[in-house]
Amino acid sequence: MADISELREQLIDRRSRLETAASRVDSADDLVGLIRSVDEALHRLEAGSFGSCLACRETVDEQALLDAPLLEYCLCHLTSEQQEALQRDLDLASKTQRALLPKQDLTASGWRVHYRYIPAGPVSGDYCDFWVPGGDSGPLFFILGDVSGKGVAASFLMARLHSMFRTLVDTGSPLQDLVARANRLFGENKVPAQYATLVCGRAEADGRVAICNAGHPPPMIATKEEVRSVEATGLPVGLFTTGPYSVYRTTLSVGDSLLLFTDGLTETRDATGHEFGRDRVLSVLRARSDDPPEVLASAYLGEVKKFSGGGGAADDLTLMVVRRHTD
Repeated sequence: MADISELREQLIDRRSRLETAASRVDSADDLVGLIRSVDEALHRLEAGSFGSCLACRETVDEQALLDAPLLEYCLCHLTSEQQEALQRDLDLASKTQRALLPKQDLTASGWRVHYRYIPAGPVSGDYCDFWVPGGDSGPLFFILGDVSGKGVAASFLMARLHSMFRTLVDTGSPLQDLVARANRLFGENKVPAQYATLVCGRAEADGRVAICNAGHPPPMIATKEEVRSVEATGLPVGLFTTGPYSVYRTTLSVGDSLLLFTDGLTETRDATGHEFGRDRVLSVLRARSDDPPEVLASAYLGEVKKFSGGGGAADDLTLMVVRRHTD
């Protein structure tokens, strides 16, 4: 059975967030239904029946329970043909999602970008994109985010964010207005209690950078003098349909870097349950900030693998290095 204390904490946290959301909206029927489902899961947890399939009474997969603690059934009710069809659908979803990823090692507008995208399963809720809307002479836009939850549902929302931001950037809106509009659109058309943390940035050819951090783990800036973080400048996208966003502005010199990552990096655990943590992320960046972006990214993956003992990822992990570059 999956870690009971971790499951209980996850359910209690989910209930608290649902109650907060329900208190802020006029019509909360859907949220009340979700709160009831969480209460039922907590009851099953206390009664000792949590994790047993209601159809066959066998134990539901532990990782599936950690990813989606409201599960009540395994795949026992599917025929072998239906399971094969489901696998084909997952394979297709995985290929489709990878097709949305940007072309690797973009060099444009005085910047070079390298990323690593490592889903924990066939599909991911991590969101990674960067492009130059105006061709090689326009500003570079970069976005990295993480949709709440995992699996197919999160991957759908990731694809929606991808198309939404690609469209909104073309409107030419200021960065904070762009994220605010995305927040409103995303919040109006999604399942209640789902949201996304993300960092959206614009980098100009002269080194100016604007960053909007919507509740995401703070990205890190490495210059020749220091390593500093960009804390959140607004709430996660979709948590509430209204809310102000502000922008952090800085100017980077040639050789300076911006590191963005999802919590799959900091929350990777070792055999004793300790997390990789933000301090280790800082330590690697301070020691290797002069490395080329692809070498720096590889160094992080190597450190994570060594720290975790080579075990498989428990969460999606994506990181992006944006380096001020001379063409």
